[in-house]
Amino acid sequence: MAKLEIVPQQPDLWSQLRVAAEDAAREEPRLASQLNAVVLAHDDLAGALSFQIARKLGDAELGAMTVREVALSAFAADPGVVAAAEADLRAVQERDPAIRTLLQPFMYFKGFQALQAWRVAHWLWGQDRDTLAFHFQSRISELFQLDIHPAAKIGSGVFIDHGTGIVIGETAVVGDEVSMLHAVTLGGTGAERGDRHPKIGRGVLLGAGAKVLGNIVIGDYAKVASGSVVLKPVPAGCTVAGVPARVVACPTDAAPARTMDHTLADIAYDYVI
Repeated sequence: MAKLEIVPQQPDLWSQLRVAAEDAAREEPRLASQLNAVVLAHDDLAGALSFQIARKLGDAELGAMTVREVALSAFAADPGVVAAAEADLRAVQERDPAIRTLLQPFMYFKGFQALQAWRVAHWLWGQDRDTLAFHFQSRISELFQLDIHPAAKIGSGVFIDHGTGIVIGETAVVGDEVSMLHAVTLGGTGAERGDRHPKIGRGVLLGAGAKVLGNIVIGDYAKVASGSVVLKPVPAGCTVAGVPARVVACPTDAAPARTMDHTLADIAYDYVI
């Protein structure tokens, strides 16, 4: 579950993104210079993504040029970082009915942007550059209102929808193909140290406002209903709901993170807090 499984790069994604940017620049000339600087001036996704991260996170303390150099260093040292970003962008395309082209999440969706900036912070953490990793974490939190510890482990093909209020703790693990909505917390249960945060399996769907607390496993392809507080492990393929959460359906649909189906079985509505 902790292993990062990278989906091989699909060569047409960058072409699709460029075409979308070209179309948007023609349709909205006032944004043409922005689209050119962020997308069209670059040769590949790594170049554009490094520029996007830099223009968002750069500030008076750590300028955009320096941020971009750090991001490019991460991408060059670990090509899996860019491959994961591509899988994340594909995930948004497949799962978010609100988007029209790949340009929208790349340019304007903070869930996607925060996750890619976090991937650079996580690379820094792995290089024992903790202080700079924490700087990235702080800027991500200030800009996007997501607080993800740089030591956490997050797989590829992850979809963060809206993103506001998401908190992911230091020892949390998020598997491949997970989808989560705003205000999700993957936290601890107190001031204990060590391995203290949740382990989220592959293809899990975490509804808006879900709180998963403690070093517990949420099994592959499980579903956590919106607003639930999960304090115990969840079997693979099952749905939990409520405060505290209990199993209300087992099995659930085969790939809840892909279908984004937040509906519950009738038995869930018999649960009174």
